Amino acid sequence: MTTSSLPGDGRRRAVIESVSPAVDGGRFAIKRVVGETVVVEMDAFTDGHDRLACRLLYRREDEATWREAEMKPLHNDRWRGSFAVTELGRWRYTTAAWVDGFLTWRHDLARREDPEDIALALTIGARLAAEAAERAGGEDAAELARYASGLAGDGALEDRRRVALGERLHALMTQYPDRSLEVRHDVELPVVADPERARFSAWYELFPRSCGPGGRHGTFADVEAQLPYVAEMGFDILYMPPIHPIGRTARKGPNNTLTPGPDDPGSPWAIGAEEGGHKALHPELGGVEQFRSLLARARELGIELALDIAFQCAPDHPYVQSNPEWFRWRPDGTVQYAENPPKKYQDIYPFDFESEAWDPLWRELESIVSHWAEEGVRVFRVDNPHTKPFAMWEWLIGEVKRKHPECIFLSEAFTRPRVMHRLAKLGFTQSYNYFPWRNTKHELTEYLTELGHGPGREYFRPSLWPNTPDILPEYLQLGGRPAFVSRLVLAATTGASYGIYGPAYELGENVPRDPGGEEYLDSEKYQLRDWDLERPDSLRELIARVNRIRREHRALQHDWNIRFLTIDNESLLAYSKHTDDLDEILVMVVNVDPHHVQSGWVEIPLSDFGLDDERPYQVHDLLSDARYLWNGARNFVRLDPKESPAHVFRLRRRVRTERDFDYFL
Repeated sequence: MTTSSLPGDGRRRAVIESVSPAVDGGRFAIKRVVGETVVVEMDAFTDGHDRLACRLLYRREDEATWREAEMKPLHNDRWRGSFAVTELGRWRYTTAAWVDGFLTWRHDLARREDPEDIALALTIGARLAAEAAERAGGEDAAELARYASGLAGDGALEDRRRVALGERLHALMTQYPDRSLEVRHDVELPVVADPERARFSAWYELFPRSCGPGGRHGTFADVEAQLPYVAEMGFDILYMPPIHPIGRTARKGPNNTLTPGPDDPGSPWAIGAEEGGHKALHPELGGVEQFRSLLARARELGIELALDIAFQCAPDHPYVQSNPEWFRWRPDGTVQYAENPPKKYQDIYPFDFESEAWDPLWRELESIVSHWAEEGVRVFRVDNPHTKPFAMWEWLIGEVKRKHPECIFLSEAFTRPRVMHRLAKLGFTQSYNYFPWRNTKHELTEYLTELGHGPGREYFRPSLWPNTPDILPEYLQLGGRPAFVSRLVLAATTGASYGIYGPAYELGENVPRDPGGEEYLDSEKYQLRDWDLERPDSLRELIARVNRIRREHRALQHDWNIRFLTIDNESLLAYSKHTDDLDEILVMVVNVDPHHVQSGWVEIPLSDFGLDDERPYQVHDLLSDARYLWNGARNFVRLDPKESPAHVFRLRRRVRTERDFDYFL
């Protein structure tokens, strides 16, 4: 009769389960920014009544030695520990647990009452201390040896017991435990540490070719001249659509027509012409020295340039001639252009990622991103990544971030939720999302709660955009100026990262090309626009104020701290954000009805905010600079969209008297 084999070492009795955070069991990395803390929890237990010791192990991925942090029990066999990611790049963490003889002995000794039992236990404790002395070194070893001698000595029983239960012996024994029967979680879990801008950023999109004065084709020098305008509004990322040569074959005319004039510039996303491809610059924008000057000047103003990565080609792209195997050819001998029925993109050829030559294709595409990273670009907005292979993005982003861990990738994938989330798991730093189409109180509450508190928050960093060159939502078309103001405040205060497509946004561009559609009339995607940035109705001052509020208040620089508050009006959305120490408490109220005055009673969770329900507290509207004295949990708000559809209140937790509004916090 045969018997099954025994486990490797059946004396390892600790059990580890349910380690979190972990994305798909550790298949993908969680995300943090440098300086943030990773809080790790697990279930750990053993048979019987013995005591466990648990450790959190962590290291940079290129380190051979684990660092350690103690894990402490919470309740019901749940344990918690934490560590900070102090450098850019990839880190690893896991957990360990073991049945600890000293902790079990100490726990039992404290409960013993019979002198003979105590005496015997002290003898056992002396042996444990002597064994620890052998594991220790230097003065610690000598001190442990003295403890061993004292516990086994002939001193008074109660004195020896008091020493045995003392904190100093506990500290030494904890430092040199017997881990020979340690159990380690069988997965090393990854975490990516990004720069702070990955979590907190304000994006501004413009077309460089529309920056030329008097309607002429803009240059990099014109964009550089416009940088102070962008900086004054408080944006720290300037995103430019593709800056490469534009194909001439099948070029699109104004409003996406197929009949361009001789001077029509075409779509920047139709990349490639005889002047070059993805590594070349559009000749009318300027040369590489002008681009480098723009990049340097932007950085001086605290702005990072974001380039568009669009992996597709115009029919004139050099790749079509040099590497025809990278494209899908039709039976009539022509290349299949891009389609998303009923939309047709005759000016764009997609790559064939099922080509037999996929390997050199991947490597060439990675070299495009690395080329611009070597030029100093650190932020990339990626066009339609959901139409390219998942595996390619995981490899490409990993390769680029291995060389440049500070790089940020924004995924422009307005697609199904699982696909959006998969791209984020694969390595995209930030993600566009469904915010442009979430307008009602219920829709916003449900979706923003999911983003801030759902399991996807460990890897999916939302970037909230109320508009893009492709998306002019109906809400902005019909809501007038109040709609632009409310959506700006919502994006900027519910999300730590947000962006706008300007100058269309600050100038209130709201006319669609077709009734019921979301394409702009006279879209910059197909023609130059001459924007009057000095128009008196521009929202630039309001935008600057909102971005200044974001920079000055740490509570707005995170996504996970959003909390929706009760307010008795379905057209009013109320929510709060606060720092962990309650040094900053912000309450926002937004009227999501752009046409009518709305009022209601908002409920403030006083005890959670450290407020005394017997004393008044001040609220300071950071948008209007008005101050109000509130009492109790329920307070009245009224928002006229023609005046201002939003409040951004800072709560002051103490006031001197009801007569004056002086405050301490």
